[in-house]
Amino acid sequence: MDAPKRKASQKASGNHRTTLSLKKTEICINVYDLLPPGKLSSILWTIGGSLLHSGVVIGDKEYAYGGHDRPGMSGVYWTKPRMEPPGGTFRCEILHGFTIRPDSEIDSIVKEASQKFQGTSYNLLTNNCNHFTSYLCQQLTSRPAPAWLNRAASIGLALPCVVPREWIAPPDHDTADGELLEEEDDDERAHMLSDSSRRRPRPLDDELASDVWDSDQDRRNGGSGKGKATIRDSSGRTMPVSERAPPPHRH
Repeated sequence: MDAPKRKASQKASGNHRTTLSLKKTEICINVYDLLPPGKLSSILWTIGGSLLHSGVVIGDKEYAYGGHDRPGMSGVYWTKPRMEPPGGTFRCEILHGFTIRPDSEIDSIVKEASQKFQGTSYNLLTNNCNHFTSYLCQQLTSRPAPAWLNRAASIGLALPCVVPREWIAPPDHDTADGELLEEEDDDERAHMLSDSSRRRPRPLDDELASDVWDSDQDRRNGGSGKGKATIRDSSGRTMPVSERAPPPHRH
């Protein structure tokens, strides 16, 4: 084999090895039904009209978006996969696609998404968890999430007068579990708050704690507390607890 052909062969072989060495990461979507179990939710699920919550699974973390009333803080948070939101029922997992991006680039994409989806920008019809899921999937795989995830919001946007009340305000439950994403002062990447195995994040400070529960004892005893106080989205609609981001930890 002459020199030019040998070099071309070596280059092709090297490119092939490089391609094979790339890490392929699954991008999955977990889908939850936010309506109470029963005949209505079963029918709506069958015809593709359910009120749904979704999260994007990357590795051992599921990223989702919820609303809150603290300006300047992301509404994006992560939980362990299939940790059902308050009042939600797991419906299915979708293998949406793959990405060959390195972990550092995936982290950067998640960080950018967390900055874009602020907690105070949450809107049940125009900027909800499914909009976030579709955006993150688009950034990672170049394909948005299935449009049927947000069909209920589309119907509500077009025909708000016929949307059932329970679509907007499912039964009240305790606040969502999970870990908010925030930006580290000494690191350019987004990081997950510590103690991720905890089922219930602690508030950021005592002032925030007073806005959530009268006391830890009240919460443990199942008291009504202030955690069931009304929180509204960016359009003034009452935000169901199932779509609220978890409160931040106390540092």
